Amino acid sequence: MRNFSITRKQGELYHAKVTDSYGNEYDNYFETANKANDWIYYVWEKEDWFNSANSQELLANAIANCIEIDKENGIEPSLD
Repeated sequence: MRNFSITRKQGELYHAKVTDSYGNEYDNYFETANKANDWIYYVWEKEDWFNSANSQELLANAIANCIEIDKENGIEPSLD
C-alpha cells in the first residue's frame, strides 16, 4: 500500500518517507517541500523498475563497461 510523509523540524531539512506498492520503504532529505513531493512521485513512477532491476547485475555491468572504455582509451583498468 502506498504511503508517504513529509516532515520538518525547525532548522532542519524536509524529511520525506515513502512506501511503494510493493511495501518497500525509502526516505530522503530535501531543502524544499516541493522537491520532497517531486521525489515521492518519482519513486512511485519508477517502482516497477526498482523492483525488477537486479542491482548486483546492474553494478557488474557498469563496472565491465567502465573497464572496456578504459581499454579502448589505452588506459590500464584499475578498480582502486
